[in-house]
Amino acid sequence: MADIVLTRIDSRLIHGQVMTKWVNQSNANKIVVVSDELAKDEFMLEIYLLSAPAGVKVECYSKSDAVKNWKEDQFGNGKVLLLLPNLESMKVVYDGGIKVPNIQIGGLGGAPNRKVVFQNITLDNADVSILTYLKEQGVNIIFQTIPEDIPQSFDSIIKKYNQ
Repeated sequence: MADIVLTRIDSRLIHGQVMTKWVNQSNANKIVVVSDELAKDEFMLEIYLLSAPAGVKVECYSKSDAVKNWKEDQFGNGKVLLLLPNLESMKVVYDGGIKVPNIQIGGLGGAPNRKVVFQNITLDNADVSILTYLKEQGVNIIFQTIPEDIPQSFDSIIKKYNQ
């Protein structure tokens, strides 16, 4: 069974140097992207596949297919970086059975009713609800955009959000 070595929430998904750094840091040899939108868009999927670090296999699934493939041990062997675009997707796959112990929030872009909490990470009330739920399930949550950043704890980020 695959070993999920990093679960990252980043709305940009696979992108340049940052992704290469996280693949190297986590020693992942495979990236599993969970995105309903990307799984349906062959053109954009091809662009993302081309932007993956050399030598790293990339697969993309819808949320439901990710859960199904995980339960059927179809992620393969090796070390997987699980990559999702948002917290709603994370909650769906977590509740579906992909019970990761740690989640790294790396990039959630701005929009109306969202507050910047750390660098390029913004949250809204729905995000905070999901994060609180995951924390209550025992998931360790950190906020870290690049490996060189000092990870920010869930509690410190929520404190900033509530100010």
